[in-house]
Amino acid sequence: MKLSLSILNADLSRLHETIMGLADLVDYVHFDVMDGHFVPNLTFGPVLPNALRDKIAIPFDIHLMVDQPALYAPRFSVRPDDVVIFHVEALDPPDEAIAAIRRLGCRVGVSLRPRTPLSVLEPWLPQVDWILLMSVEPGFGGQAFLPESLERLRQLRAKIAGRPITLAVDGGIGPGNVRTVLDAGAELVVVGAAIFRAPDPRQAVLELWKAAGRPRD
Repeated sequence: MKLSLSILNADLSRLHETIMGLADLVDYVHFDVMDGHFVPNLTFGPVLPNALRDKIAIPFDIHLMVDQPALYAPRFSVRPDDVVIFHVEALDPPDEAIAAIRRLGCRVGVSLRPRTPLSVLEPWLPQVDWILLMSVEPGFGGQAFLPESLERLRQLRAKIAGRPITLAVDGGIGPGNVRTVLDAGAELVVVGAAIFRAPDPRQAVLELWKAAGRPRD
């Protein structure tokens, strides 16, 4: 398992301190960028992750929940091991979004909503490095995991068929279901609410690793 720390529910006034306090326990930092159009919520643009990029060694995965990912992707400062993720349902054609992200020199991810058919990804599998399966409707943290996501994960694992693509899942994941999610085929889990709504976020991350069957000291 790899773990990406979603900061959507974190205290943004102490974000750098918070991330650094968990840096030894996570593999990525996940930024949900929302434009208020693609999803009915508005978060932040490039300013926040760009301000932190040179201060944090952990790779970033930047989730663009925006209508025009090809337009906005170039505004992010990234490193080669970072991932910029666009939605296949966005207004921009996927090939334009993929090209814009590739020009940044980082990895390309594609995401899809819970009710989007998996078949829409097939033309783009040779061109992406990540698939981020949404296991809740995107836009808000703290939602319950959609059980049908497990079968979607199994089907996606079969579609990947040995390609070097990281299969990630985001939404409603915590100690109670993380092992089931991994068993269904996920390699990376994005977790936020289960960590930041706990009394002790660090202990919550340790409990997550333990529940996954991969305890960390």
